[in-house]
Amino acid sequence: TDAEARQVARSVVGSSLAKSAMFGHDPNWGRLAAAAGYSGVDFDQADLGVQMGTMPLMAKGQPLDFDKVAANQYLKDTCSKHGTVYVKVTVGQGAGRGFAWGCDLSYDYVKINAEYTT
Repeated sequence: TDAEARQVARSVVGSSLAKSAMFGHDPNWGRLAAAAGYSGVDFDQADLGVQMGTMPLMAKGQPLDFDKVAANQYLKDTCSKHGTVYVKVTVGQGAGRGFAWGCDLSYDYVKINAEYTT
């Protein structure tokens, strides 16, 4: 359903490990897949797919061989231009679609928010 797809999307963009990977320009499909897995949405792992930009990183629940240097460069180039990284996570064959915006988790973000008090 759309609601379940949005739940998966929010889980992925809300993951501290996924945010850290984006900040470090690390095409870590495992962090994205794990966040989908703990989203609370029931799906068959064999249906899990992860794509970053135009590069498939995982399909049918299995990691794919991909050009890690090119994927790393995609993250560096994209983050330096406008900061919007495209990540697609699929968890099935249904018609449900979800979309979410997130942010990375940088050193400065942690420092600023650790020092902030009310």
